[in-house]
Amino acid sequence: MTITRRLRAARGLLSGYAAASAAHLGAIVTGASVLQHATKPALMPLLAAHSLATAEKAPKLLAPALLLSAGGDVALQLGGETAFLAGMGSFAAAHVCYVTMFVKRGALTDRRRSAVVAAAYGAAWAGMISQLWPGLGELKIPVAVYSLLLASTAVTSAGINWRAGLGGGLFLLSDTLIATQLAEWKELPGHEFWIMATYVVAQYLLASGTLKHASTDE
Repeated sequence: MTITRRLRAARGLLSGYAAASAAHLGAIVTGASVLQHATKPALMPLLAAHSLATAEKAPKLLAPALLLSAGGDVALQLGGETAFLAGMGSFAAAHVCYVTMFVKRGALTDRRRSAVVAAAYGAAWAGMISQLWPGLGELKIPVAVYSLLLASTAVTSAGINWRAGLGGGLFLLSDTLIATQLAEWKELPGHEFWIMATYVVAQYLLASGTLKHASTDE
């Protein structure tokens, strides 16, 4: 495939991701559950395909991170505690991919900056867990471990560039909103919409920030 055709395909796949995201968010607002279930599994595969088409040598762990996220999306749609834990496990594996990829790309090179970012996110994680803990029941340990992985993605993504760093922060926000549901807190107006809106933007920023960083190495 020529560079022109590859980039044209990448733009088409990104348009597909944007369209699927818009359709999914619209389905949440209108309560169209069939459309919600149809569009959610397509989101991350489209973004993964876009990432692979964008860069001739895309970072090897980017597509696995996105596809593992897709597995988590599907599992969470099934409902039930077993499916929820399977989804959390799939997302945890995705975050392992993200953290490994970012560290390999030099995210922690600036140790002083990394320490400051880690301290900030560590304080946020500790505060969040302490507030949610009483309402998490049997999910206390899984949520604590998973959220620590999520915070690690936020910390390491900040060492790549502002796009990836913002993506990591938004991913943390999205899953924090899910955690408040688990703890049975009062929900925000449009709670499900904000969970997914921050999620789809977060994943795009993580992917595009990584690809931007990779392009500077060529």
